[in-house]
Amino acid sequence: MHNGSSFFSQIPPVTKNLIIINLIVWLAMFVLPGRLGTGLENFGGLHYFLASDFNPAQLITYMFMHSTQSFAHIFFNMFSLWMFGMTLERTLGSARFLFYYVSCGVGAALVQELVWALTWEDTMVGLLAKYNAIDFPEAREYIRHLMSTPDGKTAIAQNLNMFVTIGASGAVYGILLAFGMLYPNAPLYMFFIPVPIKAKWMVIGMGAVEILIGLSEAAGKADGIAHFAHLGGMIFGFLIILYWKKKGTFHGSY
Repeated sequence: MHNGSSFFSQIPPVTKNLIIINLIVWLAMFVLPGRLGTGLENFGGLHYFLASDFNPAQLITYMFMHSTQSFAHIFFNMFSLWMFGMTLERTLGSARFLFYYVSCGVGAALVQELVWALTWEDTMVGLLAKYNAIDFPEAREYIRHLMSTPDGKTAIAQNLNMFVTIGASGAVYGILLAFGMLYPNAPLYMFFIPVPIKAKWMVIGMGAVEILIGLSEAAGKADGIAHFAHLGGMIFGFLIILYWKKKGTFHGSY
């Protein structure tokens, strides 16, 4: 009992509460009957801002929801939050760490919204052409005609509800970025590499991988993961840490 209490007491409060909240929401989504569980995701998951189910609160709520189809989604996010969040919270302080975490999550959401803005029409044109056996120019003309009428805009808004993303990955990637910037030479071990890698190289590698996969997604090879949102979390995190460093927020050498 003493060891268990000691373990949890060593986790800083914001990191601990973020993990608890994410687990509670995931369990609620998992145990609720189908329609209620789906409804929770539809309400809190991030939608494209032109979709009928979008509401601004989703820019925050989406990052506390995870897929119930696989435990790996929430496990790796919460494991990373625990592993790197503890150190960052002690470095930044609880209030600043919470601000950073939420800001990276919101930043990731904004980048995802931008990606949808640039790609939703092509996606819908492709689906319309495929399921109605028409060519792409005809499908695109039909979509644009719908967007020119009130009823058509309503129909499009309903169909745009297919674009939904959930998960803390954007915020977690921001945390990984911050760790790499503040502790660039810290040795990290990856599951499939037997030698340590400096944090700065791991972060650069992860960013490069997300760019490459994101570009392949844009070319039509989607894997269902919001890779550009991950990059968004890293970009916003980089800007925040850079600003804090220039302002002299950090004291000592990290």
